[in-house]
Amino acid sequence: MKRLQVIISGKVQGVFFRHFTKKRASALGLSGEVRNTADKKVEAVFEGRRDTLQKMLQFCKKGPPGATVEKVEETWSNATGEHNGFTVKH
Repeated sequence: MKRLQVIISGKVQGVFFRHFTKKRASALGLSGEVRNTADKKVEAVFEGRRDTLQKMLQFCKKGPPGATVEKVEETWSNATGEHNGFTVKH
């Protein structure tokens, strides 16, 4: 199992990015969390199979309707197992 952390920049707050991320991650069977950052970015952590994480990464690079993704920073590591399901942090 792998872990993928992403920081997404652009017009990504106020466009339901977190909601769409949770819906997509849950549908793919990934665990983790997503949150807005103080500097108007979205940060997410996903854990699961690498091929499934690659699909999630492609979603993050596009985003939901209304979003304009300018940059996605990605960090790969081994899964920690600390998440149970997928949550939206406020």
